[in-house]
Amino acid sequence: MTSFIRPDVKNFVAWDYVVFAALFVISSGIGVFFAVKERKKTSSRDFLVGGKQMTCGPVALSLTASFMSAVTVLGTPAEVYRYGASFIIFFIAYTFVIIFTSELFLPVFYRSGITSTYEYLELRFNKPVRVAATVIYIVQTILYTGVVVYAPALALNQVTGFDLWGSVFATGIVCTFYCTLGGLKAVVWTDAFQLVVMLIGFLTVLVQGTIQNGGPNKIWETAKNGSRLTVFDFDIDPLRRHTFWTIAIGGTFTWLGIYGVNQSTIQRCISCKSEKQAKLALYFNLIGLWVILVCAVFSGLVMFSHFRGCDPWTAGFISAPDQLMPYFVMIIFSSAPGVPGLFVACAFSGTLSTVAASINALATVTFEDFIKNCSSNLSERMSTWVSKGLCIVFGIVCTSMAAAASLMGGVVQASLSIHGMCGGPMLGLFTLGIIFPCTNWKGAIAGLLTGITLAFWVGIGAFVYPAPSSKALPLYLSTSECAVNNTGVIATVTPTIPPFRPQLADSWYSLSYLYYSAVGCLGCIITGLLISFVTGPNKGEDINALLIRPVCNIFCFWSHKYKTLCWCRVDHAKTPLHEGSTKDLHKDETKKAEGDDVLKNGLDKDIQTHIPGYNPDEKSYINTSMETESYF
Repeated sequence: MTSFIRPDVKNFVAWDYVVFAALFVISSGIGVFFAVKERKKTSSRDFLVGGKQMTCGPVALSLTASFMSAVTVLGTPAEVYRYGASFIIFFIAYTFVIIFTSELFLPVFYRSGITSTYEYLELRFNKPVRVAATVIYIVQTILYTGVVVYAPALALNQVTGFDLWGSVFATGIVCTFYCTLGGLKAVVWTDAFQLVVMLIGFLTVLVQGTIQNGGPNKIWETAKNGSRLTVFDFDIDPLRRHTFWTIAIGGTFTWLGIYGVNQSTIQRCISCKSEKQAKLALYFNLIGLWVILVCAVFSGLVMFSHFRGCDPWTAGFISAPDQLMPYFVMIIFSSAPGVPGLFVACAFSGTLSTVAASINALATVTFEDFIKNCSSNLSERMSTWVSKGLCIVFGIVCTSMAAAASLMGGVVQASLSIHGMCGGPMLGLFTLGIIFPCTNWKGAIAGLLTGITLAFWVGIGAFVYPAPSSKALPLYLSTSECAVNNTGVIATVTPTIPPFRPQLADSWYSLSYLYYSAVGCLGCIITGLLISFVTGPNKGEDINALLIRPVCNIFCFWSHKYKTLCWCRVDHAKTPLHEGSTKDLHKDETKKAEGDDVLKNGLDKDIQTHIPGYNPDEKSYINTSMETESYF
């Protein structure tokens, strides 16, 4: 095979190091600031959920930064470069995800007064369901965090020659430092700063790349000629890697598992001072998701225009597609000291925000779901120190998991596959609890196990037996304009093909990775309902209506009779969840909470007395002073 001469690409200069180091210094400084500012607030509630007094602005920025990580900065442009701009269809998926999260899941979590989303599962079902879900979440988050730690370290290694694992451990240390010092408030405000860095980095690349490649019209024409603008492929084949349906439907399931029931998201939403503020944070976050998505897609098109005649991956100039963006940046900014450092800071901003949010969420669920239950007599000061200790432990574990990420292939597919395999069954479990009152704890456990089994079966099968190239073949990439090296030949690496491919390898194992979440979710829901009916469904009157979301109101809005029938005897008409006279209904619920009876499904009087109050002026539920008690 013909070898090509690799263009000279300069490494970092002094200004690049200064810009890059500034990111770490400012991020750590924010942690120190909040550690000093909040030093008199010693409760675990202040540390883990910011005292539940956050507003929508910083929370929205934090959500956007956390889930638009280095996977987006590095992986999405490379996906567009290789497979085309169909990634923009995630615009639709993000919209559905935010609507479902804010209108279906968030109201239940917020009004039930929980800190860990998995508390809900104990209230709705029982403790074993809560513990099982918590363990799955911890495994999912550690695996995902390993991917997002490894991705920017790889970028830094590509453009500077820095030691790869030194970069990984530096990232882990900085994240753990400011997360442990400042708690959730430090995480949220650091995320806001890092999102600004991400946007500046993206826009800088877009502007310079567009100028160097002939302007927007030229880039658009090149992308069109290279088949990169074939966005709407309506092929219904579920084995195709990216089509309109796999992204719109599979992407919605995948990201709903990330947003709708994920502790990292819900924890920041319930840290807001009212439900209205929490919903606004989600909708403002949607705008941020759109902006980042558009920037990433157009970066991929600009990159294709630049490399249209000499693909650096095919030519062997880089070792993985995820290195395309940093390689591109080092070329177009070769005469602009400091700017490559800005881009690497952009990639690391995504990682720092995601890792810090994950560490904080892991510490929260571990403290609330395990430590607190085992040691109920911990003082507030001791609870705070235990929470900080958990942050350190999970910081070390998540950083160490980056080693496994090096074996997972492309960062986008790896990260979304992890979320799909774990997040899909979790989404199904919470959907069973919130939408289907008939589901009992046996159905919940059986559904979760079935969903996990199905999702991991297809996911691991796809890893062992990769899909045929015809289902995931990149678009044409040319090396016709690369400088040829006539003196040598580069070695070719033939992909290892398993000697035996079972029948499922070309069908079940070839399913698009975006459908893993849908498989797990639907498997969980169907199994959960069947087992519940076989073993005796729950009675609606035994379930507190705060734990159920009456979605049937949307479909039976014309008839109170049919709405009541669909409520399955759950008394929504006398709870704040009903859209009637909520002020009076809240008074009724408070009186009920002060009664002597103990409700079934784990929701007793002590829990009910901490349900957030209703503010008629804001027409929203707010966190009341009652929450300062030991429950938090």
